[in-house]
Amino acid sequence: MNLRTIENLDVRGKYVLLRDDFNVQIVDGKITDAFRIEQSMPTINALRAGGARIAICAHLGRPRGERNMEYSLSPVAEYMKIPLVADCLDKNFMKNMHDGDVVLLENVRFYAGEEKNDAEFSRQLADGFDIFVNDAFAVSHRAHASTVGVAKILPSYAGLLLASEIENLTNVMENPARPLLAIVGGSKVSTKIGVLRALAKLADTLIIGGALGTTFNYAMGGRVGNSLFEADQKQNALDILEYARQNNCRVLLPLDKGVAKEFTATAPRTNKDFTEIADDDVIIDAGIATTERDVSEIRGASTVIWNGTVGMAEWQPTWSYGSFAIARAIAEQTRAGKLVSIVGGGDTVAALQACGVKDDITYVSTGGGAFLEFIEGRDLPGISVLRG
Repeated sequence: MNLRTIENLDVRGKYVLLRDDFNVQIVDGKITDAFRIEQSMPTINALRAGGARIAICAHLGRPRGERNMEYSLSPVAEYMKIPLVADCLDKNFMKNMHDGDVVLLENVRFYAGEEKNDAEFSRQLADGFDIFVNDAFAVSHRAHASTVGVAKILPSYAGLLLASEIENLTNVMENPARPLLAIVGGSKVSTKIGVLRALAKLADTLIIGGALGTTFNYAMGGRVGNSLFEADQKQNALDILEYARQNNCRVLLPLDKGVAKEFTATAPRTNKDFTEIADDDVIIDAGIATTERDVSEIRGASTVIWNGTVGMAEWQPTWSYGSFAIARAIAEQTRAGKLVSIVGGGDTVAALQACGVKDDITYVSTGGGAFLEFIEGRDLPGISVLRG
């Protein structure tokens, strides 16, 4: 993909509007996972070194177009040790900037015009800037003012992170080392029909886990108890299985599950084969036999794409068993030089972080929805507007 990038771009003395994704988890006013911020730093540092005057535009949460300070970016500015401009449309700060200065604009979603990609709001946001740089892959599947609107007004370029995301994902989609194993978990088949079909065509083996796997097991006549699944997705699940068969892709569904009598982190765990699941059982994690099989598949693969945990990985240690075993197996094979690993999705990356193996993965994407849509082959509006 031919993108306009900041490589060799003269930014000295120029006012640069930089779109980053700082939609990070904040608890009691403190950032608990700075992964997306840290991944954005190479572009920020490159622009600073080039003498740009940088205003970072970002969002946090879903304030629904209203100034709700619960979603203020103040903790991010504090973490980065840079000034926060209280209104993203305020331009007064610009007259006091020097080459290499960086400020953070307050949550762009405090204005309804952001998510509507409103032309007037885009014009006001772009006003006074010389260059726009998009480094927010995770929101580039959204046609918003700060991803598309300003890019049509200002000379626009991809930042280093965005360019890296595109390069790494394109490489694994177009020329993967085989056998290629895809692991997809999460909760809803209805949101992942497209990516499951895309991976069924691309991969040699597709493991479907989590509540997705429960829905597929239900479609195949399995017992699911009182668990999360989508009964109305039965036909879609069967169609995906048939599509995979037509494309010579093996699909592996859960063999057993970790279950409890209530959906809580502290509920006692029992491991059951699908044929043993009772009507009042709640499926919360992958089972032991399923996990052993999944780890074996990882050890036989040359490329792994993973999106979506296979259980409630945040409910450690009882219900993180399946996801953590997958994470550790992928990391082990990658460290040994036997595997190219691509992992994306907030919960999945959090699982890598929680078991201390994130740095061992070949490439960890900052994207969730954007990661899936790119794999699916969709045209991401925030990226297409940057094509050369």
